Amino acid sequence: MSPHCSLLLLLCVTRLVSPSSALPFEQRGFWDFALDSLETGNMMSMMRDQEESSGIDETPTPDMHMCPFGCHCQLRVVQCSDLGLTEVPKNIPPDTKFLDLQNNRITELKESDFRGLSNLYALSVRNNRISKVHPKAFAPLKHMQKLYFSKNYLTAIPKNLPASLVELRIHENHIKKVAAGTFSGLGNMNCIEMGANPIQNSGFEPGAFRGLKLNYLRISEAKLTGVPKDLPESLHELHLDHNQIQAVELEDLSRYKNLFRLGLGFNHIRNIENGSLSYLPMLRELHLDNNRLKHVPHGLPNMKYLQVVYLHSNNISRVGVDDFCPRGFGMKRTFYNGISLFDNPVNYWEVQPATFRCVGDRFAIQFGNYKK
Repeated sequence: MSPHCSLLLLLCVTRLVSPSSALPFEQRGFWDFALDSLETGNMMSMMRDQEESSGIDETPTPDMHMCPFGCHCQLRVVQCSDLGLTEVPKNIPPDTKFLDLQNNRITELKESDFRGLSNLYALSVRNNRISKVHPKAFAPLKHMQKLYFSKNYLTAIPKNLPASLVELRIHENHIKKVAAGTFSGLGNMNCIEMGANPIQNSGFEPGAFRGLKLNYLRISEAKLTGVPKDLPESLHELHLDHNQIQAVELEDLSRYKNLFRLGLGFNHIRNIENGSLSYLPMLRELHLDNNRLKHVPHGLPNMKYLQVVYLHSNNISRVGVDDFCPRGFGMKRTFYNGISLFDNPVNYWEVQPATFRCVGDRFAIQFGNYKK
């Protein structure tokens, strides 16, 4: 063999046994594909490696569903928020449990928008421009339990809500009226948040809440001038903060014997009629801050389970020794763990120490300097 042929054979053998300079293909994630192709400049090589080494079959099967364009679909959650949508997208997988459509520009919900979504558990259309809902829009949603409809343009609560509904959040709309029978057939409903709507006391027709067994109701930041009548007797929490309520009359709270928490802060309350609080034997928290009260409400010593009382930012100028605690021992089942009296024209050094004899910790009492 000639020397030239021997040299050529040696170079070929060396080339075959030397390690390749190209790194093996490594699939890190879907969004890395485009990045890899830009970095290596070898899209065809990447696709060939994926085809040869990947064990994943990319061919859609009959059980696989498309995801609406621009949305993210994973683990039966379809997220279509912040896309500028003007209508509910098509091709939503029928096994979807949670559908997120918030922060878009949707103006109405049509009859066919949720067709086939019988497995849906929660729907969010928060912060859209919805002013119209077809009476049959929610008909397919036989198992939906949570509906988030806040920050839209509704003037009334939608009709024919699913009987399975447990939680409805519909605050910051334009609702001025709740008609009788609005919630009929919704025996599973547990929570309604409908604050920040321009609704007055007259906007609640008699029987508006008939049939409901709510635990939680919030009608804050509305235009109420008194405690609404005929709210569900089952309530554990009632929040009426940030309204224009002037007073609490004797019969206002007579239906709500199961209340644990009552929020009446940021109103214009000057008077709470004697005996009004006696209807709330189970109350744990009472929020009366930022009102116009001139004295501590009567009846607090008889509330055996009361633990928190907010009275700050009122016009209270005097605190009596029996304003909070009963005179007899053992009459109160739980000690107070929070009493706020700051921002009132009362001199704390004039309050007798025995006033707080049923308070568990001295740090639970909040006094402060009064500023006119």
